[in-house]
Amino acid sequence: MFSRDVGVDLGTANVLVHVKGQGIVLDEPSVVAIDQVTKQVVAVGEEARRMLGRTPGNIVAIRPLREGVIADFEITEIMLRHFLRKTIGKSAFGRPRVMICVPAGITSVEQKAVREAAEAVGIKQVDLIEEPKAAAIGAGLNIFEPSGSMVVDIGGGTTDIAVLSLGDVVTSTSLRIAGDKLDEAIVKYIRREYNLMVGERTAEELKKELATVYPGGRTNSMDVRGRDMVTGLPKTITVHAEELRSALQEPIHAIVQATKSVLEQTPPELAADIFDKGVMLTGGGALVDGLDKLMQDELQIPVHIAENPMHCVVIGTGRVLDSPEWNKYREQRRRAGRRRG
Repeated sequence: MFSRDVGVDLGTANVLVHVKGQGIVLDEPSVVAIDQVTKQVVAVGEEARRMLGRTPGNIVAIRPLREGVIADFEITEIMLRHFLRKTIGKSAFGRPRVMICVPAGITSVEQKAVREAAEAVGIKQVDLIEEPKAAAIGAGLNIFEPSGSMVVDIGGGTTDIAVLSLGDVVTSTSLRIAGDKLDEAIVKYIRREYNLMVGERTAEELKKELATVYPGGRTNSMDVRGRDMVTGLPKTITVHAEELRSALQEPIHAIVQATKSVLEQTPPELAADIFDKGVMLTGGGALVDGLDKLMQDELQIPVHIAENPMHCVVIGTGRVLDSPEWNKYREQRRRAGRRRG
């Protein structure tokens, strides 16, 4: 019926594309470089990311998605068109079924914007799936059985926390606190403590290579270069892992508290299932050193990191497109919608 089924994780930090029968065919940053004088696209994806903070005055590198939603519709459309043409080609437009992941908490207006962005590049059939649902499936959880499963998906722009059963979300929340906010916290800490200005890329490197959020975690240090805010000259400082634990305390605490809140709202029978199975961490934020141990201590239940946390959402879309349970579930939802209408 369809030439190809395509799953898209339209993330704040990265766009990933899964093509049926081929697996993940694209994983590139959600960045577009534009020449402000000619209004022409200079680069998209990885090439554009390398330009972040390093462009001449007339070229600006834009991240069109912020906090999990479309902040710049026109640039998102350009980016989506570029990535889909790169992965499925111009001739496939109009025929594939495309499933796009969206945060659990986005509004109907924001959902409409995602659909319109896909339709604007020539896609005729667009399905949306909530990110925690796709992440849980991609992490190997069977959400279609009558048993509770819990996932905490920490992406670039949002953290989606959900309890799922029988193929649907039972209770959930979506925080606009995730990887980007962790980077911002590191930038602010270094500026406050050292009067040193560093960029997003440096903060992200520190988060991956040095930061820890668990007492007794990493103990190493790194040299960091930036611009001295007093003299305006380049300067090098040494930052220790323990310092970054302090820097990240506020956003990490918010994620832990939101997870507790979702657990407290979960029906007792499903909560009992989760206490047995534990919580599954997915998304790039799951790789922050010590986060699983910290959450396990705070929640007093097992916490697991998915085998491939950064790709769980897009892997989940691929499995969903092949899943007879999902197709049956979608048909039930459509019938219910028609009856309500």
